Amino acid sequence: MSTHSQGDKEATPTPEELREQVEHTREDLGRTVEALAAKADVKAQTKEKAAEIKDQAAQKAALVTDQLRDKAAQAAQLVKDKTPDPVLDKAAHAAAQVRDTAARAGQLAAEKTPDPVREKADQAATMARSNRTPLLAAAAALAFFLLLRRSRRRR
Repeated sequence: MSTHSQGDKEATPTPEELREQVEHTREDLGRTVEALAAKADVKAQTKEKAAEIKDQAAQKAALVTDQLRDKAAQAAQLVKDKTPDPVLDKAAHAAAQVRDTAARAGQLAAEKTPDPVREKADQAATMARSNRTPLLAAAAALAFFLLLRRSRRRR
């Protein structure tokens, strides 16, 4: 295949040059096909966009949580600063009384509870402590089920 134009002879490409041109064209075509395939892959684009949105939401949630935590700390400090010392002292005294009363009630309940019942309660508490994760998962599942059921009743 030679190229002539108006009597001037142009250099005919060598087979090696033609191979290089073909290879270059194949590479360009391959990149173009990959780009078109990526644009046409709606599922992958959706997953990628969902991941981006999820990351953005997590970042915003962390920021909002930090801001709320700071505002709550500021509000607590403001309340503490504005509350007179005698009121703080009375609140601390009342809290101590509640703790003491609860401890006495617990002791009284323990004294009045028959030994077999107390032993069963201790066994149940030990079992609950050793199986805390499955117990919490079951409680969460039950709460979810009840909320789901309640929301369906309202419809």
